[in-house]
Amino acid sequence: MKTILIGLLILSSYSAYCALPVNLQRTRLFSANEPIAVRHAGDGSGRLFIVEQAGTIKIYNGTSLLATNFIDISAKVASGGERGLLGLDFDPNYASNGFFYVNYTKNGSNFGDTIIERYSVTANANIADSTSGQVIMRIPQTASNHNGGDIHFGPDGYLYIGMGDGGGAGDVPNNAQNLALLLGKMLRIDVSSTELVYSDSFENPSNLCGLDSVTGSYKIPNDNPFINQAGQCAEIWSYGLRNPYRWSFDKQTGDLIMGDVGQNLYEEVNFQSASSVGGENYGWRCREGAHDFNTSMCTGSEVFTEPVIDLPQASDGGCSVMGGYVYRGSAIPAIQGLYIFSDYCGGEMNFATPTGATWSFEMLEDVNFGTRGFGEDEAGEIYHIFNSDIYKFELN
Repeated sequence: MKTILIGLLILSSYSAYCALPVNLQRTRLFSANEPIAVRHAGDGSGRLFIVEQAGTIKIYNGTSLLATNFIDISAKVASGGERGLLGLDFDPNYASNGFFYVNYTKNGSNFGDTIIERYSVTANANIADSTSGQVIMRIPQTASNHNGGDIHFGPDGYLYIGMGDGGGAGDVPNNAQNLALLLGKMLRIDVSSTELVYSDSFENPSNLCGLDSVTGSYKIPNDNPFINQAGQCAEIWSYGLRNPYRWSFDKQTGDLIMGDVGQNLYEEVNFQSASSVGGENYGWRCREGAHDFNTSMCTGSEVFTEPVIDLPQASDGGCSVMGGYVYRGSAIPAIQGLYIFSDYCGGEMNFATPTGATWSFEMLEDVNFGTRGFGEDEAGEIYHIFNSDIYKFELN
């Protein structure tokens, strides 16, 4: 099988690019109920929005959590294990249109399926309208795990949706390599139009795979790699992913960096340049990290994009990589441009240098079991979600 060697990290190359400042620390700010994401609205308010897995979003105003939820959709959400309210991002024009988007696993009919839904804020900037939900798409799920969950608007203004392979172990049906399914993929859709009609074949291709959508609730960018390809889902931007649970865009370069959770041996971080035209195959289930996993349904002609970080689980007790962010704040100049990531089980706070063929990294500290993700505020400062607590990276 062919591979694209974007960069492999091996145990012998764990050297740091530069020493981290000795006074770099995590400062605990507050606690929440099963927090899994920290977002900002891009509206200049400085507020942080805290996503709680059971189905609520709270606001931190810089001093404390507000007593009233921003929104509570817990009745719609099937929560527990890897299910729940898993993702949030705000429309690039949120300051003017008040739209934000969530990713959750569905309660009730079609239990456990992934729902991408749009909501609106009310006249009170700290309270959303819980009755305003419009389903953008439903994606059938086949198990309780590997839901992915993260959503982000890219620098191109399109909404990107990270989808796991459908769950279970080993991706038995090979969903991640099947371009006729949305599972195991990174999706890219256009939700910018308020018109509920399509105007041409690029916006209304014959191969849409999202379900339960109001006509026109999303369109397909005309440069998506599989648009109008029979038997291949138009929403797909890249594929071959196992469970891209946490990922982000570099707010300066526009590059996409994905933490993709491994099976039993390797965790990986994947990189996609802002100049990419899409269509990358990150390998799963043919590959786990940079290593063959199950090639029984692989043709041998696949072209794989290899991870930039290929981390053996045995090296740090890892089990589930937690992708983070490239630091673009101003308060800690020494870590400018470094990529922060960790592992749910391993707990190492790692700072990687995202350049060259090999991404080396340095560990700040080992916090042990419990990292649930990272967050970024509008100024580019970085937050760590650890069990029920939210920390901020600062200098002491």
